[in-house]
Amino acid sequence: MPMPTEERVSRLVAGLVAGRGFDLEGVEVSTAAGQTRVRVIVDSDRSADLDSIAELSAQVSACLDDADDEFEAARYLLEVTTPGIDRPLTAPRHWRRARGRKAEITLKPGVEPPEPGLPTRFTARIGVLDDDRIALVLSGKPGPRLASVDLADIARAVVEVEFSPPNARELELAGGVAAGRPPAGVDAAEPTGTAVAASDSTEGTME
Repeated sequence: MPMPTEERVSRLVAGLVAGRGFDLEGVEVSTAAGQTRVRVIVDSDRSADLDSIAELSAQVSACLDDADDEFEAARYLLEVTTPGIDRPLTAPRHWRRARGRKAEITLKPGVEPPEPGLPTRFTARIGVLDDDRIALVLSGKPGPRLASVDLADIARAVVEVEFSPPNARELELAGGVAAGRPPAGVDAAEPTGTAVAASDSTEGTME
């Protein structure tokens, strides 16, 4: 039996997710062992705790159930989750929320690094976003210092999981961790997608 498409699920839940103060970061639909799994990925500026994710999950489930007549028969398992710590940064809001985190940054071909001698792929702590330019805290000799790069000049950036507390001076220059986000360091080393809640009925029908 056909699966619901990611595009269709996105259209159905986008308004609901936005109305609850979340950004819809993506929808993934997969099938294994005859079971269809619908994964809705959301994020927000505030802390997305398990209670708020569970509440949103119930609402998303009801929304999909109300759309029964728009799908071919398909049994599904719904999962609502937040992105993992190490997800790529692809939008300005991702950079804003990742302030205080360390990231591996790759510049586009032909772009000059923000500091002489720096390679086009380097690690830096994310600072304050000013319009479309991001402040970065570089480490190593001669010590932590600020630089900046246009977002348009970045080919790829991925937040790194840190297993120890960050350098205090680096964090100060970065402006601290964004409000509502978990602290950098040991507490940030959580498995991907820990804030997860399945729908109230683990199997539903979309038609």
